[in-house]
Amino acid sequence: MSTAVATGTAPMLASLNRADAAGFAAALSGVFEHAPWVVEAVAGQRPFADAAHLHAALIGVLRALPEPALVDFLCLHPELAGDAARAGTMTDDSQREQAGLALGRLPPAQAARWDAMNAAYRARFGFPFILCIRRHTLASASAAFEARLNRSRAQELDTALDEITAISALRLAERLGTPAAALSSRG
Repeated sequence: MSTAVATGTAPMLASLNRADAAGFAAALSGVFEHAPWVVEAVAGQRPFADAAHLHAALIGVLRALPEPALVDFLCLHPELAGDAARAGTMTDDSQREQAGLALGRLPPAQAARWDAMNAAYRARFGFPFILCIRRHTLASASAAFEARLNRSRAQELDTALDEITAISALRLAERLGTPAAALSSRG
């Protein structure tokens, strides 16, 4: 008998702990951009004591990746204010997040500036600039982008993982109906 978690409402952790592997993965779909394998990798570690432990396990999967696999994972993420944002072809989560700052509707001069920063960043580091955009204004996001262009690849790999940690905490909190602050102490 399947114990899949109902979607459409924020599932409780207890329900996720009891769900079959497919239900667990479905309920947490989209927490990581185009990477359901991250959630699938921790299904066998259940039950999780709390949301922070679940999030820490998920982030642990990413932190254990060798650099080439980590870069492949990072490349699954859309550019901020990029072509996918303008076309509306990102995942629902990314569309909502970038829409918060209207990144898909920037005036042409601003869009061109972001395109140039995206191209420079990708050329320098080999993956897109990743930022938990919900924690920023347009000005602070732009300033962070410019500052991070001058850092080392190792620093940017670490920072990208930190930003993925923040993004996934917010997304997981929404799905669990948990305050995001409950997830920030781990990971």
